[in-house]
Amino acid sequence: MGDTINHSIPAPPLPLLITGVAGVAGYNAFQYFRQRYGKQVIGTRRTDNWPLRGEGIVPCDCDDRDSLARLFDQHQFVAVLNAEGTCKLKSCELDPSMAQRVNIDSVTTMLDVIRGTATRLVHLSIDLVFSGTRGGGHVEEDATDPVTVYGKTMAEAEQILLSPGAHAGNAAWARRLSIAILRISLPMGVSFNGHAGAIDWIQSRFKKGKPATLYYDELRTPTYTDCLSPLLATVLARKGITGLFHAGGPRRLSLFQIAQVINRVGGYEAHLLHGCPRIDAGPLPPRAGDVTMDSSKLALALGYDPFDPWPLHDDHVPTHRDWHLEGPRGSPEFLAQVLYRNPRGGAVGNALRGVPCAAD
Repeated sequence: MGDTINHSIPAPPLPLLITGVAGVAGYNAFQYFRQRYGKQVIGTRRTDNWPLRGEGIVPCDCDDRDSLARLFDQHQFVAVLNAEGTCKLKSCELDPSMAQRVNIDSVTTMLDVIRGTATRLVHLSIDLVFSGTRGGGHVEEDATDPVTVYGKTMAEAEQILLSPGAHAGNAAWARRLSIAILRISLPMGVSFNGHAGAIDWIQSRFKKGKPATLYYDELRTPTYTDCLSPLLATVLARKGITGLFHAGGPRRLSLFQIAQVINRVGGYEAHLLHGCPRIDAGPLPPRAGDVTMDSSKLALALGYDPFDPWPLHDDHVPTHRDWHLEGPRGSPEFLAQVLYRNPRGGAVGNALRGVPCAAD
């Protein structure tokens, strides 16, 4: 990798509301912005998620217009990072009305509350708006064809945001809207409860000596949250960046390969990891295939590539299906240093140096 370009990370418009801080992306973004801007940053979590508490975190169901409007009246937000959403695939399949409320109604409610204002809105969507049956490397112009209720509700929320005038019935307001949608993949970082992230679940199985079975043919483009959070700061600040962008990392990995990385880097028993094609997963929930994304449009808009690959080091990348059976093996402590965090410094180190995550 070459020298990193010296780009400062701009401050977002403040006060800033971050919704959905129970998720990995929202939680890490909240910690990142709160550390820098203190009480000017407020985060929300669903009212029934009582274990998630802390300074600056308030209970608010974002599909509840009255509650959301009161929050805006109290803090006078000028920017919103909307990370609200439920990504529990099976729960969404079994309770589509819940998925509708959390993933769609929260978006229409947010648009209603900010109607007539110049609020900057950055919304996080997901790669699972694609089925993964067309070879991956998806660009923004590709038609969505989700296979899950989760993906379908996220795709519908995108469409509402991409045509806000039709929803709001106010063409003048729609022209003034400053909305950016970022489709993310698997955000790799710490979670508030140690269970919410991709690393969390896989590692928890290995820690307990239990097997974990992952799919050979579901491919994603994961990112360090240490890179994602400063990217979100930049996009929030640069109001000229509007519309739909892919925000996946440069390294394409199957879920099985991701588990191989966690198994070997974490020093866990290799025999606990199993793989299978996703057709063997059963009908519920349906599984997507290769939903990898091409994020060059975002890099072009920014003027630099915001993402380091996950994992950062090439020698942590599986080369074949038995790779995790080989040495050297790491430890849970080493895993925390190089998989949960970006070894190059990520959000903290790069922010202090005034540079983005990725090298040119």
